Amino acid sequence: MKVLRIVAQGVTTSFRYPHFIHGVHPTFEMPPPSTIYGHICSALGKWMAPEGVRFAYLFKFQAKFHDVEHLHLVSKSSGRLEGTRIAKVLQGSVNPFKREILFNPTLVLYINKPEWYQSFHSPVYPVVLGRSQDLFSYTDIRVVELQTSDKAYFENTLAPFDFGLRAGSGYAVLMPKFLDYTRGRAPTFERYYVLRRRVFSEDIMRIAGGKHKFVVDPLAEEVNGSRLGLCFHSFVGDDDNNEFMAFMA
Repeated sequence: MKVLRIVAQGVTTSFRYPHFIHGVHPTFEMPPPSTIYGHICSALGKWMAPEGVRFAYLFKFQAKFHDVEHLHLVSKSSGRLEGTRIAKVLQGSVNPFKREILFNPTLVLYINKPEWYQSFHSPVYPVVLGRSQDLFSYTDIRVVELQTSDKAYFENTLAPFDFGLRAGSGYAVLMPKFLDYTRGRAPTFERYYVLRRRVFSEDIMRIAGGKHKFVVDPLAEEVNGSRLGLCFHSFVGDDDNNEFMAFMA
């Protein structure tokens, strides 16, 4: 199966938990699928139909730190600006908060749309991942033929929830899967598993049982005879019914 493979690098990024507003803004350690959707749309220059699009990624960063930012909270007001006859319609206050930031991030993104090759070579909008100020650069864009193998390793990736449970490593997380801009950015949430530490298919199968074929990247580093395994996701619908799953029976 042919996919588009994109390598993007930046200096900082942050993926805010959507339900945190004041005080501290922690970051997800992996970009949510909704962030990947927005990233793809910025390269295409339009809102693309999410149906049928599958993606996988490897995401890593060098360190995590906190920075201080400010929120300007405004509300309706009345009267006039001090010393003038100009009507005062808004008043506000500055609220400092801590934001958790990931340093020196790298994203390797796989999309089942090799025909988008030229769009990523000449993206319509600035390349960002996370906040609008988190600029990225594409360092490698190519179409690759993925392979299947009975051996693989998984690391620094987002896995389907059930697959993560079989891995015996990582942690569960609830992330925004898709924001429907036709319905006022109505969010859809999904459970996933964050796998940062390297795990091998032999260990996964020891827990899950059975024999499986894994989708692997032939360009990735080979470790103990295994290549990087890929966990593909969708933006809408059921991830369990497509050929781009993490493994195939």
